[in-house]
Amino acid sequence: MAAFTPAELFASTAPYYAKYRPGYDDNLYSLLAERFDLDGTQRVLDLGTGTGVLALPLARLVDTVIAVDPEPGMITEGRKLADTAGITNIDWREGDSTTLTSMNLEPVLLTVMGAAFHWMDRDQVLRDLDHLVLPGGAVVLASGGAPGDLEPAPWLDVIADVRTRYLGPDRRAGSGTYSHPRERHQEVLARSPFSHLETARWDHVLTRALDEVIGWTFSLSYSSPAQLGDQKEAFEDDLRAALTAFQPDGMYEEVIRTEALIATRP
Repeated sequence: MAAFTPAELFASTAPYYAKYRPGYDDNLYSLLAERFDLDGTQRVLDLGTGTGVLALPLARLVDTVIAVDPEPGMITEGRKLADTAGITNIDWREGDSTTLTSMNLEPVLLTVMGAAFHWMDRDQVLRDLDHLVLPGGAVVLASGGAPGDLEPAPWLDVIADVRTRYLGPDRRAGSGTYSHPRERHQEVLARSPFSHLETARWDHVLTRALDEVIGWTFSLSYSSPAQLGDQKEAFEDDLRAALTAFQPDGMYEEVIRTEALIATRP
């Protein structure tokens, strides 16, 4: 398989990510607004913003969201979504967890992170954030929960089978492979400066049409267009056929969880 950079990989997922990734539950933003008295005057950091899944809703609650991502393609898609929604108070910046201390960032009340946190040196990031998050502030990790927390929808096995035929059994991420960190975020937070932890969860059933499932699959780093290369069209045809055989009505239900870990200083 041809080598490619992480930038190429995430650039290829960006349009699919923006369109097909489900957002987080609205209750998350209501909770943060109440818990931290968000009144349009605060500054927050969205680290690993992607296409702004967290930044866009938060921008309506605070004065400024600093949205940082290493992939220009993701930022481009995020800017498009912000422009469409008339949101003008997001400061989009190219960078990542390793550039936190060199970006001349102003102090923030909250730092929010989505799925990107599991790619980072989590202990170092939390140490760096201790110098950036204001007293009374927090680090907020939003996710779909840890693997195994929810019973996966059976049609996900269909996608995994087709992906394995094309890309092998490992979840490839860039030139290497991806595996979820064995240590849960809660354990990392417990030894960090932000060791006081509150957890909130919301579940709902999401029903996707076939085209939405296909688009969502291309938004994943381990089944991205960059990974598939010139096999993308054949992969899509085979995946479409396999999913249709499994679920002929073309509608695919899945329980979607939003889990928020709100970590504050003790």
